[in-house]
Amino acid sequence: MSNVHSAVSALFEPIELGPLQLKNRIAMAPMTRTFSPGNVPNDLVVAYYARRAENEVGLIITEGTCVNHKAANGYPRVPFIYGDDALAGWKKVVDAVHAKGGKIAPQLWHVGAIRKENTGADPDPSVPGYSPSGLVRPGVENGVAMSKEDIQEVIEAFAQAAEDSKRIGFDAVEVHGAHGYLIDQFFWEGSNQRDDEYGGDLVGRTRFACDIVRAIRARVGADYPIIFRFSQWKQQDYSARLCNSAEELDAFLKPLVEAGVDIFHCSTRRFWEAEFEGSELNLAGWTKKLTGKPVITVGSVGLNASFIDEDKRDMVAQSGVATASIDELGQRMAQGEFDMVAIGRALLQDPQWVLKVKGGRYDELEDYSKEALMQLV
Repeated sequence: MSNVHSAVSALFEPIELGPLQLKNRIAMAPMTRTFSPGNVPNDLVVAYYARRAENEVGLIITEGTCVNHKAANGYPRVPFIYGDDALAGWKKVVDAVHAKGGKIAPQLWHVGAIRKENTGADPDPSVPGYSPSGLVRPGVENGVAMSKEDIQEVIEAFAQAAEDSKRIGFDAVEVHGAHGYLIDQFFWEGSNQRDDEYGGDLVGRTRFACDIVRAIRARVGADYPIIFRFSQWKQQDYSARLCNSAEELDAFLKPLVEAGVDIFHCSTRRFWEAEFEGSELNLAGWTKKLTGKPVITVGSVGLNASFIDEDKRDMVAQSGVATASIDELGQRMAQGEFDMVAIGRALLQDPQWVLKVKGGRYDELEDYSKEALMQLV
């Protein structure tokens, strides 16, 4: 490690997460990219992920990939994780990443009540959104409340997606249980008003996610890594919280551990912010402490800007944040607070971000710009 900038040396230690052996502790965070015409990853998508592997990203987590349910998708041109053409496209991505020495996991996704009718979301734009109670946020209706049959169909769709992902060579799968999409809509009291076994208290509201994880585990076997991403905040409400204390977080996490989650991906808007009063641990740190499972932290790493300004809903400059946050990240990882870090916008902007940080070449890092969203850099 003598060639690694000392403040961040912990980021570049190899790690074994069960059968998942990674060259370093850096993951590419999942970021929605609408560059898959016909919902099939094409050669531009293949090259986009291969560039990150070539530039030493330890684990690539793909953009959200829609499972095989009629209402899973909410946006045009996002990739599916079902059907011969889409799976063939993803097989090309997997093979290209492996050829560059990388590891890759798809993020399995259902948007729930975020979906709106007749907005161009395939495969049938006329299908409404499906959610626990027909609510996109407290008091705001959209789409339909899911029946027990609907719930079982979605569980099966996640399980089949995971089985297919393993078959075509993905190294793990990530279940998207964050940010106000379907699984998180079951977690959130504000969008889950059910009075059956999939509603009620916080533990009851985890049942849907646990049933998905158990179904995946049954299809992929005991040794295939299942990553689970969750968040307190929602795109519908940045101040929303599932758990207001460590005790509540413990009650939330235990059923997911028992269901078979191997790794938790703990999404926060700013990784350096403490999760609960009386401790400097962030959400990932608390999750590791409570479960003993490996954890991935994420949130505004390497940005010279805040995640989103709540008033302007835009990026706002914060000079000096990038370098300081990267060094703090390395220090906290060295102390064992979390096991990996997922890099989002900074890595989207700059495919060579990992190598630049490794060499302490902070002056060469590219500031994130929204123009990067307009192309696959």
